[in-house]
Amino acid sequence: MSRSMAIPRAIRRTNPITLALAGLLSLGFLVFLFSPSSNAAAVSTAKRKFDSAAAHPLSPPTAPFQKTSSSMKGKRPPPPVVHYHLNNLTTTSDPVSNQENVLILTPLARFYQGYWENLLSLTYPHSLIALGFITPKTREGNAATAALQAAIAQTQNGPEDKRFASISILRQDFDPPISSQDESERHKKENQKARRSAMSQARNSLLFTTIGPYTSWVLWLDADIVETPPSLIQDLTSHDKPIIVPNCFQRYKNEKGQWDVRPYDFNSWQDSETAAQLAAKLGPDEILLEGYNDVATYRTLLAMVADTSEARDQKAIEPLDGVGGTALLVKAEVHRDGAMFPPFAFYHLIETEGFAKMARRLGWSCWGLPNYFVRVALPPYCHILDFC
Repeated sequence: MSRSMAIPRAIRRTNPITLALAGLLSLGFLVFLFSPSSNAAAVSTAKRKFDSAAAHPLSPPTAPFQKTSSSMKGKRPPPPVVHYHLNNLTTTSDPVSNQENVLILTPLARFYQGYWENLLSLTYPHSLIALGFITPKTREGNAATAALQAAIAQTQNGPEDKRFASISILRQDFDPPISSQDESERHKKENQKARRSAMSQARNSLLFTTIGPYTSWVLWLDADIVETPPSLIQDLTSHDKPIIVPNCFQRYKNEKGQWDVRPYDFNSWQDSETAAQLAAKLGPDEILLEGYNDVATYRTLLAMVADTSEARDQKAIEPLDGVGGTALLVKAEVHRDGAMFPPFAFYHLIETEGFAKMARRLGWSCWGLPNYFVRVALPPYCHILDFC
């Protein structure tokens, strides 16, 4: 006797409509699984950031470090051996075309919104710019750090073309020699050696911590520089000099109550025989300062040979023996050669002027642009300054 094969109960009870719906759902899942993401731009951005990330946590912060998710059965992989070919690093007069990385360093005791806005206005590709800051352990330093972090958060979460490649913030591990950052206190002659020695320590700490193997240029920019040409980096690098400074002027109200400009940075100069004779009479730990009326050095100051007319030659260039640090562009190889900011009397010079002397002893030359200006204290920020 033959028996017909029994149909499973689950199939007998399945409605054809249910089967059709199951098929559609399966098809939809397969389409979702294998189709390209609709947010291709976001995926591309994430991949690009990962590809350009630092190789490991100890890499210099020229790019953000992203921890890998790979594991070896619960064991951490051995740290990689990283090779950097510094001979392939370029510093040219056309850094944009050559994709040269610029490290902008700023000792920051007080946050100026104008400084940050000016930084954002720079036309050099921000993807090639790394930023580094160092702030003091003071109440003002705490406020500056908080304001800086707020500005960074807004920028780095904003449009991608405005974001910087990486940003580092250091806190000083030593106490500042003077408690106030007011202009009147900062520029008192009796405060200069201690203040500039501390500034040298801050600059060196910031430099040695942030410079990376892919850094081509280092731009030192003071925290109160609120006005530069947007093409500042391209303009300075176009001269292809190892060390170069623009002229720094300051906006102020003259005796007529009108806004005017005046020289600000007197640390960029050509030496004189008189200054050499004065230095020869100083003790080993004494420094010769510029910009004070009681000591006539007869140096040629970059600030005093400026042409402020509209028809001026902004590319005019002069050799220098001393440089200021309000806006100072340095080829990274100069720093790698050992040129730093002496916090002690170095040939009776200190900080940026001592740096220029050290660089010259290492065989590098210093240059200044007398007719190319950066400025401090624009009107919205001038109320901070005592004399405005």
